[in-house]
Amino acid sequence: MDYMTLKEASEKWGVSSRQVNYYCVDGRIPGAVKMAGVWLIPKDAEKPIDGRTKKGKEAK
Repeated sequence: MDYMTLKEASEKWGVSSRQVNYYCVDGRIPGAVKMAGVWLIPKDAEKPIDGRTKKGKEAK
């Protein structure tokens, strides 16, 4: 399986790398694993819904 880093995911999804880190810590990205202190995210992973926005709250 191919993986991407937090930085690559943040550029792909248009959010900060810190926000992607929160997604990983909360377990909101299926298949994300932490190896040697670095999060590895599957390249085909979908961006989780942002619950902080009105649109994200409606989707829940």
